[in-house]
Amino acid sequence: MDLRNNILAPGFHSSCVLLMLFCHLCRYSHSQKEFRVGVIVDMGSWNGKIVDRCITMATSDFYNLNAHYKTRIIPQTTDSKGDPLQALEAAQGLVVKNVKAMIVGPEMSLDEKLLALISDEAKVPIFSLSGSASFDEYPYFLQLSNGEALQFEATATLAESFQWKNVIFICEDSEFKSGVVSHLFESFQEKNIQIDYISSLSPTISDDGILAELHKLMGMETTIFVLHMKPSFASRLFLSVKTLGMMSQGYAWIFTDKTRNHLHSMNPEELMQSIEGALALKPYELSAYGLWAYDAVWALAKAVEGVDTQIDLKSIEGQSSESTSADSEVSHTGKILLDELVKTRIKGLSGDFKTVNRTVPILQAFEIVNVIREGERRVGFWAKGVGITRDIMHPASSNNDLKVIIWPGGSIVTPRGMHIKKLRVGIPHNTAFKEFISQENDPQTSMIRPIGFCVDVFQAALELLPYNVMYEFIPSANVTGETEGTYNDLLYQIYLQRIDAAVGDISITAERSLYVDFTTPYTDIGVGTIVKIKTNKDMWIFTKPIGADLCLMTAVFFILTALLIWVIEKPINKDFQGSPSEQLGTIFFSTLFFSSSEKLSSNLSRFVILIWALLVLILTSSYTATLASMLTVQQIGLASNAIVGYRTSSFVERNTVSNINYKDYRLRPYSSAEQYADALSKGSKNGGIDGILDEIPYIQAFLSKYSADYTMVDSASSTNGFGFAFPKGSSLVHDISRAIANLREDGRLEMLQKEWYNKPRSLVSQETLAKPQVLKIDRFGGLFLVTGVSLGLALIVIIYYFIRKKLNVNNYIFEKLANGNLAILMARLSR
Repeated sequence: MDLRNNILAPGFHSSCVLLMLFCHLCRYSHSQKEFRVGVIVDMGSWNGKIVDRCITMATSDFYNLNAHYKTRIIPQTTDSKGDPLQALEAAQGLVVKNVKAMIVGPEMSLDEKLLALISDEAKVPIFSLSGSASFDEYPYFLQLSNGEALQFEATATLAESFQWKNVIFICEDSEFKSGVVSHLFESFQEKNIQIDYISSLSPTISDDGILAELHKLMGMETTIFVLHMKPSFASRLFLSVKTLGMMSQGYAWIFTDKTRNHLHSMNPEELMQSIEGALALKPYELSAYGLWAYDAVWALAKAVEGVDTQIDLKSIEGQSSESTSADSEVSHTGKILLDELVKTRIKGLSGDFKTVNRTVPILQAFEIVNVIREGERRVGFWAKGVGITRDIMHPASSNNDLKVIIWPGGSIVTPRGMHIKKLRVGIPHNTAFKEFISQENDPQTSMIRPIGFCVDVFQAALELLPYNVMYEFIPSANVTGETEGTYNDLLYQIYLQRIDAAVGDISITAERSLYVDFTTPYTDIGVGTIVKIKTNKDMWIFTKPIGADLCLMTAVFFILTALLIWVIEKPINKDFQGSPSEQLGTIFFSTLFFSSSEKLSSNLSRFVILIWALLVLILTSSYTATLASMLTVQQIGLASNAIVGYRTSSFVERNTVSNINYKDYRLRPYSSAEQYADALSKGSKNGGIDGILDEIPYIQAFLSKYSADYTMVDSASSTNGFGFAFPKGSSLVHDISRAIANLREDGRLEMLQKEWYNKPRSLVSQETLAKPQVLKIDRFGGLFLVTGVSLGLALIVIIYYFIRKKLNVNNYIFEKLANGNLAILMARLSR
C-alpha cells in the first residue's frame, strides 16, 4: 500500500502541474482579442500564393516579436480563382462575417470601384495591392502600390532615353475608364512624347477582334507600344502579336509593372517565345506584392492594438452582426481603425509605410529588365529624382546609359519607333533652273530619274537618319491628274494624301504651311536683284567728282600759296630772281609739285609748302574715292524708273512683286535663266530689262553661269528659302530638319551646292548703290580754314621781319649821320 502510494505520488503531482499550466494558457488565450482580417487572392496564380504566404509569415513574425499585445489578427483567406466577380462576392461575404479589414490581391483591377464602394458602405478598411486607380471619394479604400503616375513617369523617361517621340498605349477598357489615361498623358506630355493612339480592349473581346485591332495598329507609323493589362489578357494578346510579326525587328514593347508582375502566371515556354525582346519595369524589390502584403499585416496589427484601447472588441465579437447596435458599433470600429491606420508609421520591408491621401507609396525606384529567352535580364534602373542609371546605389557616378538591350527580332539596334512605309515623293515636272531639280534618263534602267541640288540634299539627309526610308519619285500632277502643274498643285497632292512628300525648289511660305509641314530651309533666304555690269563710256567723268566752288577755292589757295612763297624766297633765293617769266615758272613748279630743282632757303617757305601739301593730299584722296564710287555705281546701278523682270509662277510674283509698287508696264515675266540673260543683255532701251527680281538661290544659280556680265544686289530677307514638304504632323519633318542642320554644320551642304552651282563670293548691298555726293566746298571748309590760318600766320611773320629789317636800317642811317659819316653812307647806298 505504501509502496503503491509512493509510486503514484509523482504522477499525481505531474498531473496537477499540467492542469494548472493548461488553465493558465486557457486564461491567457482567453484574454487575447481576435481581430478577423479577410484576405482575397487568386490561389491559382503565382502572386496570389506569394501574398498568402507572406501574410501568414507576417502574422507569425509580428506576434513573436510582440507577444505582449492583447490583440491578435486572424487572417481568413478566400480564393477568388482569378474571377473578379467571385472576388466581389467574397468581399461581400466577409463583410457579412464581420471582418474588420481586408487585404485584396492584385487581381481586382477590373472592379476596383465596386470594391471601394463596398469598403465605404461597410466602413471596413480594404488594402488593395493592385493600385490601378485612385478613388478620392472612398476613404476606406487604401492602395499599397508605387502608383500609376510613378510608373508612367518611369515609362516616359525610358521612352525619352531612346529619343522616341510617339508611342501607342494598350490597356483594358476598365483602365481607360478608371482615370489611368490622365496620369499617362501627364507623364508623356512632360517629356514631349505624343501618344498617337490608345487601344482600350475589353477582356471579353474575341481573338478575331484582337487580330483586327492589331492589324489597325500595324497600319500606323508608330511601332512603340506600352502595355498595361492583366496576364490573362496579355497572354491572349501576345499570341496574336507573335502571329502577326509585331515582335520582330523594328518594334519595341514596354510592359508596366502591372503586366510584368503577372508574367510568371503564363506558360514559360510560350511567354519566352512571344515577348522576347520586350522591356519591362520591375519594382526594385523581390516579390513586391508579397512585401506589400507583409507590411500591410504589420500595420494592421499595430493599428488594431491601438483600437483595443478605445473599444472593447470582445463585446463586439459576441453580438449578432444583424442587429442595429452591432452595425453601429462595427461602423464605429471601422472609423477608429481607419484613423489608426492613417496614423501608423512603420519601417517595413518595402520601405517606409505611411498613408498619404489614401495611398501607401511604397517604392520610388524600378528595375528596367529585358525579357530574353532565359528569363529577365537587368539593364538598368529608374529612380525618382535621378532618372535612368546603371547603378542605383551610386547614381551620381554611374553611366546614365542602359546596358545592351536585345530588341525584338534579336537586334541590338534601338528601334527608331516609326514604321515608315515607302514614301511617294512628288517632284516638280518642269522647272526653270535645272541646277535645283531636273530629270534625266538612267542609262542602266532606261528610266527617268530626278537629279539636282534638291535631290542630293534630300538623299543626303535620309542617309543620316537612324532608320531606313524607302522612297520613289513621282512627277507632279495638277488636280485633274495631268503631269503638268504648279508648285501649289504639288503641295496639294500631299494634302490629299496622294503623295507623302515633295522635293524640289519649293519656297516655304506661311500660306503653304497651313496645309503641309516644312523642314528647316536648306538654302539662303531673301530676295535679290540681278543687274548687268555696264561699261562706262563717259570721257568726262573725271570732272564730275569735284564741284566748281571747290575747284575755284583750290585755285585761289594755290595762287595765294605761290605768291606767299615768292615773297618769302625772292629776297634771299637767287632761284626766285631773274626775269618775270623765270620767276613765274619757278613759283608755279615749286608750289604745284611741292618742291623742284630749286632749293627753298627759308624754313617759313617750307612750312607753307607743307600746309599746301596736306591740303592737296586730302583733296586728292577724296577725289579718287568719289571717282571710284561713281564708276562702281554706274556699272551696277539700277535706276528708279528701270524695267524689272521676275520669274513667272513663283513666290516672288505673288508676293514681292506686288509689294514694290511698280507699274505693270515696267514688269516683265520670264521662265528660265536663258531668258534672264537675253533680256538683261538687251537692256530696257532695246526691248529688254534693267534687272531681275528673284529669290537668292535662283540668283546664285544664275550667276554661276553669267558671273562675268552680271552681279547681284542684296535686298530684304522677305522669303524663307527652300524646304522639303511633308503631311501635317509627320515625324519625318523633325528628323530631316535635324539632318539638314548636321549637313550644314559639317560643310556637306556647301559642298553639294558647289557641285551644282557656285555661290557668289560677295553681294553688293543697297548702300553701295547709293549715288556718291559731289565734293563741295562745305565738306572741306575746316581744311581750308586751317590752311588759310596757316598762310595768314606765315604772312604775319613775313611782315614782322620786313618791318624789323626796315627799323634796323633806319637806326643804322641815323647813327652814321650822327658820327659825320654821311659821305661814306651815301657811297654805300649808291652801290
